Amino acid sequence: MAEKTAPLVIRDDGPAKSDAAVVRDALGVGIAVGLSGFAFGVTAAGSGLTLLQACALSLLVFTGASQFALVGALAAGGNPFTAAAGAFFLGTRNAFYGLRLSQLLALPGPLRPFAAQWVIDETTAVALAQPDRRAARLGFTVTGLTLYVLWNLTTLLGALGAEALGDTAAWGLDAAGPAVFLALLAPMLRTATERATAGLAVLLGLGLLPVLPAGVPVLAAALAAPTVLWLRGRRARHDEPKERRR
Repeated sequence: MAEKTAPLVIRDDGPAKSDAAVVRDALGVGIAVGLSGFAFGVTAAGSGLTLLQACALSLLVFTGASQFALVGALAAGGNPFTAAAGAFFLGTRNAFYGLRLSQLLALPGPLRPFAAQWVIDETTAVALAQPDRRAARLGFTVTGLTLYVLWNLTTLLGALGAEALGDTAAWGLDAAGPAVFLALLAPMLRTATERATAGLAVLLGLGLLPVLPAGVPVLAAALAAPTVLWLRGRRARHDEPKERRR
């Protein structure tokens, strides 16, 4: 007889959230980050991409960090293959998000290929912040839909109005996405281990940024989690009384 597997336990760290509260939070993230598409459209046009190419990247790739890495490398005169490789490495983090979300959302098989297009930083953060599966599905869907529509619309507008907008750094639009994600992440860092992991990841990412190709520092920052856990385990073994070691 086949052995039964334990059902997935959805965490419950608080009272259930109303649908209105979930939608409000999801819309706030989707709108705030979606406006960053202006900056991408302007940057893409400035790097030499055509309007069609810029819009195709947002429609098909739809992961802002990878898109900015690609056009940033092209604008700096980088080789297209090197630029694409950096963008690819940066986008691999979404595969790890997908592993977690596939269990949390438990969507029907036919819907998963479509949902995979929306597996990005913001939708993952909103979904994981919810107390149960129903709220996670709602938050993921509303965030993904809002962000996808706005990101593509503002990419088009930014590419069309690149000359009028000028330097995106002066507008600060490129900082909107990371700022929103950090605002979502900060309240989830509740333990010393989580805060140490986040701090080490920041140090690795920023420290390696000047010396490694685009996208690679983010992957290197993923080493923060196993490093902190290893150090924590080593410290626990060191503090363990000798009698218990025997």
